[in-house]
Amino acid sequence: AAVMDAALVLIAANETCPQPQTSEHLAAVEIMRLQHMIILQNKIDLVKESQAREQYQQIQKFVQGTVAEGSPVVPISAQLKYNIDVLCEYVVKNIPIPPRDFQSPPRLIVIRSFDVNKPGCEVEDIKGGVAGGSILKGVLKVGMEIEVRPGLISKDDSGKLIVCPILSKITSLYADQNDLQYAVPGGLIGVGTKIDPMLTRADRMVGQVLGAVGSLPDIYAELEITYYLLRRLLGVRMEGDKKGAKVQKLTKGEVLMLNIGSLSTGGRVLAVKADLAKVQLFIPVCVESGEKIALSRRVDRHWRLIGWGQIRRGTAIEPSSNQPNILPNRLENQI
Repeated sequence: AAVMDAALVLIAANETCPQPQTSEHLAAVEIMRLQHMIILQNKIDLVKESQAREQYQQIQKFVQGTVAEGSPVVPISAQLKYNIDVLCEYVVKNIPIPPRDFQSPPRLIVIRSFDVNKPGCEVEDIKGGVAGGSILKGVLKVGMEIEVRPGLISKDDSGKLIVCPILSKITSLYADQNDLQYAVPGGLIGVGTKIDPMLTRADRMVGQVLGAVGSLPDIYAELEITYYLLRRLLGVRMEGDKKGAKVQKLTKGEVLMLNIGSLSTGGRVLAVKADLAKVQLFIPVCVESGEKIALSRRVDRHWRLIGWGQIRRGTAIEPSSNQPNILPNRLENQI
């Protein structure tokens, strides 16, 4: 949700509405305050017209009083590509492109990362790791020096966290299989780098922030947040409770799941006072004050959304200057 401009809410026509995940997704959309939304009634080819109309009424009742009220409901079949042209036309004509910031230092949230080298690749043919994500602001260019935060995370003998931002250079930019010389905000971008591909393999860099050297926010191990809890758990019902289980207040010592940007990390509540909480993160995060986060609690072996918060401040970690992560210079000409 951190990189979304609008939302497509997908609902299966052959299931009752809402499903637990549908309720959570709509709550996430409301947390991010997205103004543009389309509800897709998918698998329309698997049900009779009367069933589709009945579910349409369920959908209207479900979104009543939410940010999705009044959003168009488009019946589609993704398998048969039925009404996909209608969906595309609506997106183009009715969802405006938000203002983009091209002047600020570039910043990209990493939501995927890859090792593009095939098994058995010769040493001289090794390519650096690739980070995929969406540019929030600024312009990335081939040849630009970049920094990735938090970078490498470890602990010393005393258990103190050590973070080492990764310094590298952009070797290539891709969007929809097109080779670019520069990339701007909007859409998903693949960024080829000189970073050791072991560090980017299998989405290992998800949750990191990539940008111009010296321009990224601080790295925090503890956060102070203002939080807001939902009245009831979404998709969870206790015996005899038709409305769902009530969300209990945060308690000192409990473990929550926090979604910060593209990072999902556990956090232990250190202190709670009114609508303020201090949380110790299991994984450090590079983030700015004022950013929103989602809060989830473990209920019946599942993480369930219980509310959201806004970062007020945090305890920053001073990054280390060691750089053991860059590919050796002898390989740079081949990357």
